[in-house]
Amino acid sequence: MDLSTRIGGVTLANPLLTASGCGGSGRELAPYTDLARLGAFTTATVMGRPRAGRPTPRMAETPSGLLNAMGLPGPGLDAFLARDLPWLTEHEVPTVVSVGGGSVQEFGEVAGRLAASPAARSIVGVEVNVACPNAEDRGRMFAASPAAAAEVVRAVRGAIHRDVPVLAKLSPDVTDIATIALACADAGATGLSLINTVSGLAIDPATLRPALSGVSGGLSGPALRPVALRCVFQVHAAIPELPIVGGGGVATGSDALEFLVAGATAVSVGTTLLHDPSAPQRILRELEEALAARGMTRPGDAVGLAHRPASAVPQIARPRARIEEFS
Repeated sequence: MDLSTRIGGVTLANPLLTASGCGGSGRELAPYTDLARLGAFTTATVMGRPRAGRPTPRMAETPSGLLNAMGLPGPGLDAFLARDLPWLTEHEVPTVVSVGGGSVQEFGEVAGRLAASPAARSIVGVEVNVACPNAEDRGRMFAASPAAAAEVVRAVRGAIHRDVPVLAKLSPDVTDIATIALACADAGATGLSLINTVSGLAIDPATLRPALSGVSGGLSGPALRPVALRCVFQVHAAIPELPIVGGGGVATGSDALEFLVAGATAVSVGTTLLHDPSAPQRILRELEEALAARGMTRPGDAVGLAHRPASAVPQIARPRARIEEFS
């Protein structure tokens, strides 16, 4: 089976990516998963300056999910360019770099320095985290406004080589995610990453206070999957030609297939890595088996099937003996 998939002008070996922030710098995940065999490894969001993030507690388990209010901690761009990106390049890891900023100018500066790095040859995409708070708009996230999201995408697109895909990572905490997606596409986004976490809150039953120091946080894990699938479905219906990296609660090959048929071109695995860091190879194997069972020879055969008439959807190929048993 040919598992390759294309995002813009870049061909990935397979459609499975890691989600931003769930694989550390790559070194932490490497003992458990062969990063070079991923479709791509997505870095934690890289900001211009080092950030400590929010004080603890900043993670809390919820039923079928995980709340986090990390605050985008990281060593900053200088350390990423000096240490992390060269390591990924040396180990031939196809890399999607997630970039963030508190202003449009910071997004553009981070992207520009990234493009000029000698180690940039491993970069197969840039993910624009428009869920970052806009310091110039009372901390309102860029992704909440079509105009603000488009302005950030335009700044990053202008700083990155045209051959490198630029993916806008959108938040589900908006009234109409398809409108935001259209604005990002018009601004030059090669594709989209759907979705970021959804805002939630947990109460500590012992203290009867919010479980996170930041009060609310982003919900990820299996509880997020129905929301993520809805967003992917809506955006694919609105812009069927635009590649989508879909993710949210992916833990099995069947989960990954759901995102493909909803309209995603590729799939990201995130929270699952925190308790099963070797999951990507298993999920990829399960996805290949699920495609083969339906007579499909590549992931592209499944993309968008949920939008087609039921008669156009391949059924599971059952063993002949099983069919004869009920004939």
